[in-house]
Amino acid sequence: MSEDSANRHRVVVLWLPPTVGFDATMPSLLFGQAVDATGAPLYDVITCTLEPGPIESTTGYAMIAAAGPEALAKADTVIVPGTRSEPARSSGVLSDEQTAALATIRPGTRIVSICTGAFVVAAAGLLDGRRATTHWRQADEFRRLFPDVALDESVLFVDEGDVLTSAGLAAGIDLCLHIIRHDHGTAVANHVARYCVVPPWREGGQAQFIERRLPDADQRSTAAAREWATAHLTESLSVAQLAAHAGMSARTFSRRCHDETGLSPGAWVLRQRVGYARELLETQSLSVDEVAERSGLGSADNLRHHLRRELGMSPSAYRKTFAGSRAG
Repeated sequence: MSEDSANRHRVVVLWLPPTVGFDATMPSLLFGQAVDATGAPLYDVITCTLEPGPIESTTGYAMIAAAGPEALAKADTVIVPGTRSEPARSSGVLSDEQTAALATIRPGTRIVSICTGAFVVAAAGLLDGRRATTHWRQADEFRRLFPDVALDESVLFVDEGDVLTSAGLAAGIDLCLHIIRHDHGTAVANHVARYCVVPPWREGGQAQFIERRLPDADQRSTAAAREWATAHLTESLSVAQLAAHAGMSARTFSRRCHDETGLSPGAWVLRQRVGYARELLETQSLSVDEVAERSGLGSADNLRHHLRRELGMSPSAYRKTFAGSRAG
């Protein structure tokens, strides 16, 4: 192992068979594409299993991990992908082998689950008294097994600081991008998203994917109006203005915007403005007043208020933390 590799943040992806193949391989792709301004990798990603040899996936093929359980002791972040591993999935407890392996994880290591990987993390007692999420289809079973966890199946992911959980399957992409954004800023996360041809921030929550009656075929989407809004963030962007652009009544636009994004029009616009302000702070040498004006937040005080509320940071602290992590 090179010195540079040894100093990088190490992500260990723990495959517990039968594992969900999509969940199991996706973190390596996303974290592997996170690079700094010189193109140097920002993470060292390793897959591991508890036993040697191929392990079964849930979709008809086997996989071979790069390492054994010893990799867990050197991890800075451990990711548990979706799995049907017993006895966590049926009884809400870990096997002796799983308990011993997880016990080697260093205190302070960030723990992440994707989809039903949350059953393993919960069985380890790491979610008691915390908010968490998992695939919406497994919500009732999860609540039965882990009544001390505050499950919210309506969201794409939950960030509890040292323990993070995502909803099903593709929501793991959202969570990985969120982690990269938290660690290295918006520009790096956007670079990864562009490479993977996915949105850097997906609107709404898991609730929009839960089975329900399909909308009428003639219902129009708010997507075009929202796309227009992102190019006009300095304008007032009232509900009436957005609705007129979409050719809808204000009431209809508000309802459909919430159905599509999980947010009211005002909350959605604010999220776009704060996101653009963060990007400007990272990539431009503008004053805080100029960033506030260009992002549509109006004043430096307003920008400071929203950054502190969402991130607990001032604009200057945010710039100092993330401006040096740009991935051109």
